[in-house]
Amino acid sequence: MDLSTTYLGLPLAHPLMPGASPLVDDLDTVRRLEDAGAAAIVLHSLFEEQITHDQLGMLAVREGSDALSAEARGFFPPLDQYALGPEGYLRQVARIKEAVSVPVIASLNGVTPSGWIRYAGLIQEAGADALELNVYFMPLDPTMSGQDVEDRVVEVVRAVRRSVAIPLAVKLSPFFSSLSALVTRLEAEGVDGLVLFNRFYQPDIDVEQLEAVSSLDLSQPQELRLRLRWLAALSGRVKPSLAASGGVHSAIDALKAVMAGAHAVQMVSALLQHGPSHLTTVRDDLARWLEEHEYDSLAQAQGSMNLLRCPDPTAFERGNYQKILQSWKRTGW
Repeated sequence: MDLSTTYLGLPLAHPLMPGASPLVDDLDTVRRLEDAGAAAIVLHSLFEEQITHDQLGMLAVREGSDALSAEARGFFPPLDQYALGPEGYLRQVARIKEAVSVPVIASLNGVTPSGWIRYAGLIQEAGADALELNVYFMPLDPTMSGQDVEDRVVEVVRAVRRSVAIPLAVKLSPFFSSLSALVTRLEAEGVDGLVLFNRFYQPDIDVEQLEAVSSLDLSQPQELRLRLRWLAALSGRVKPSLAASGGVHSAIDALKAVMAGAHAVQMVSALLQHGPSHLTTVRDDLARWLEEHEYDSLAQAQGSMNLLRCPDPTAFERGNYQKILQSWKRTGW
């Protein structure tokens, strides 16, 4: 079965790859992921705060004052909480690129168009085949409008796009007021791909200790549904490649994403639960399903369920919404 696809202009043997996560901090695990059939390797993000924190620390040393920017440095986690600092991240990109034969996609996580963006160029120099930009922040300022938020995202993407020639993907959240309009603006900036979507780790509250509690909850397959909606809405309407990220645990999950319009499928939680070999299982199951249902290739399924196949997507969406609301039946209390 031909499972080949193209993502960010990169030819891939199939659409399955690990998403940004600590899985690739260890070279042995990276090799295991490639042996399991990963079509590409996506590194975890290098954060703007790491770079800023590192730069502030170096400035303090040069100025000979521990008090310099102490308040600013206090906003960031201690550097030893990050697996790799900025320079270590660049070395890891080079090591992984040397260790594997599949494409290597680095990741930057930032929110302001400032000096950290030069690291996009350094990542390119380190050998990355592509760059995934994760623009994430909480707009808590009540004077910041939705337009302001989108403008900041576009500004950051524009600055990074000018810094690198390698393919650029943008990892988005689903919470923009008009995601389609933002995607159109990003496409005009020369973005090569879109990753749908970022997962948000929401803090809980410890009512006894009166503290905010952070915890890592792995994704569930139900989370894929939001991705399917927007993959189907954007597929065929935009030029950038589309990747699904969040909620893919099985071959059927991956197939749904591809049918909705995904060119690539990123997996993290399922690999953390089952190990790198789970990639092999999902790939083989995907090929088996397509063969059993008499598909000639993955390309035949790609985008087959997007909303371009629907005469009036808006009416379909509202009709489905109403149908769901009327479908619940009480079974007893």
